[in-house]
Amino acid sequence: MTGEARNGQVPLSEDEERILSEIEDLLTETDPDLVREVSETTVYTQPLRSMKLAVAVFVVGVLVMVTTLSTSFLLAFVGFLVMLGAALTLERNARQVGRTGLRAAVGSGRATGLRDAVGGTRARVREQMRDRFRRGDQGRT
Repeated sequence: MTGEARNGQVPLSEDEERILSEIEDLLTETDPDLVREVSETTVYTQPLRSMKLAVAVFVVGVLVMVTTLSTSFLLAFVGFLVMLGAALTLERNARQVGRTGLRAAVGSGRATGLRDAVGGTRARVREQMRDRFRRGDQGRT
């Protein structure tokens, strides 16, 4: 038995791979929108969207509470309730997504571009500092 078979995973035979490939090709021809949608979405897509919306609603609740606190305690309380509802929604979706889903979300899409941009800047600054340090050592010798 191979390692894959012991883990409950058995490799496909050539015939099974061919059949699977035919099914994929047929599906791509008949419904390309479905193929695109399935390839772009994950289990975490909807909860992550809900989390983004909850953060935005939370910020709106904070703004409503802060701006209306001096004029109307009732409106400020409504802002607090909006914040509370958004926080509960955020927490529920964060539990649904879990640590793995959050890591997957951070590692993909726009978050990666932002992290690379910030990390790239940090790496450039670090490299510039190393160059200055090396030049300083060479100049004093």
